[in-house]
Amino acid sequence: MKTDTAMSYHPIDIERDKYPYCIVWTPIPLLTWLFPIIGHMGIATSSGVIRDFAGPYFVSEDNMAFGSPTKYFQLNPALARAQSWDTAVAGASEIYKTRMHNLCCDNCHSHVATALNLMQYGGSNRWNMFKLALLISWHGKYVSLGRYLKTWLPFYIVLTFLIIFSIFYFK
Repeated sequence: MKTDTAMSYHPIDIERDKYPYCIVWTPIPLLTWLFPIIGHMGIATSSGVIRDFAGPYFVSEDNMAFGSPTKYFQLNPALARAQSWDTAVAGASEIYKTRMHNLCCDNCHSHVATALNLMQYGGSNRWNMFKLALLISWHGKYVSLGRYLKTWLPFYIVLTFLIIFSIFYFK
């Protein structure tokens, strides 16, 4: 996907948490520990600045609500058709600065979907939180082994505890 010259101009910089043209994801404590597919999502500008709908009437910039990204998926900015990448990300952020956060219906995934819809990414204006959850789950890359463990180790600990508890309880 690195066909766009701008993508090679601003490479991913994991140490500084810069993910140009990326959708990024990080776990939400407790919730992700029980349901590892559920997490917090943001979208980065061409320079890698992450924007995420972090709470009611608040869009964070370069300070994700639940910590540094553990997964990312880089998109191709050449597929942004209606608006430039950065204009669409800024537009979605301005919209979400006026919205109440709702965990189930109007959340961080919806913010990212709005940005993709504004730019008509890939010729579509039908992006939604479910498509994005599947996209990051199936195609997202883990940033590092440590961040993979940040995502999955709590779930495995909870699962192990439940298995041990059920063995002794139903003995």
